[in-house]
Amino acid sequence: MGRPNAGKSTLVNTLVGRKVAIVSPRPQTTRNRIQGILNRDDAQIVLIDTPGIHQPHNVLSRQMMDEAQHALEGVDVLSLIVDASAEFGAGDQFSLEWVRRFHGPIFLLLNKVDRVRKQFLLPVIERYAGLYDFAEVFPISALTGEGCPALVDAWLARLPESPPYFPPDQFTDQPERFLAAELIREKAILATREEVPHAIAVLVDSFEEKKELVKIRATLYVEREGQKGILIGKGGETMKKIGTQARKDIESILGAHIFLELFVKVQPNWRQNSVLVRQLDWHRQLEQLAGE
Repeated sequence: MGRPNAGKSTLVNTLVGRKVAIVSPRPQTTRNRIQGILNRDDAQIVLIDTPGIHQPHNVLSRQMMDEAQHALEGVDVLSLIVDASAEFGAGDQFSLEWVRRFHGPIFLLLNKVDRVRKQFLLPVIERYAGLYDFAEVFPISALTGEGCPALVDAWLARLPESPPYFPPDQFTDQPERFLAAELIREKAILATREEVPHAIAVLVDSFEEKKELVKIRATLYVEREGQKGILIGKGGETMKKIGTQARKDIESILGAHIFLELFVKVQPNWRQNSVLVRQLDWHRQLEQLAGE
């Protein structure tokens, strides 16, 4: 857990060894809790990536914080990841207060040490140590993997013995439809600017698996006509770029040829629309299907 852009998703992807969570320079990219499964010869660790801890201000952000709260249920170790290269601020204080509700060992992960001179790390460690008695403190780089092997060993020392929760070839719990939607959203975020990335939602309308091809039809939602124009781009160039990059990533992860069809629709104030926001949470979708 940690504030937006601390590097949670990058760390999960690095440890799992493949992409299970989308990443971007934009804060609040992660909107759902996602499990990444780290399989070793001697152990299996289920990592739960969560939305960044922040003050909710609409239906979407409230759901994101609900996801973070649900992630605390049944876990053995909580790791608070912070950006060691940034100044301590109100968001860090809020994150610290938020994770204190967890009854169990809390690790402090000082991320992005590849950007920080070692002599500047000690004051950061001392500041956090004065605010909370962390079980362990690890300087790491989620991007390069520095410090990560020791971190994994420390997790393992505190995890209970049990049979594996997942088969050894599984690397995430996400349905393929959701993973495809997230990869499309990632490329759309990276291709746009200003307020547009935060205003993008992606829903997969159809996911047809044929013998040698998977046909995916998805809609990208934005809140205003101007955002739609930016997303489509001059002569459709931006949307073409998004589709090409997303298709390549989906093919790589699913190991199948993909036919990807994308559409853009304007849905004013969708982040305040509880019906659409619920559709973005695949956990709730599965619960509804089970109830039916």
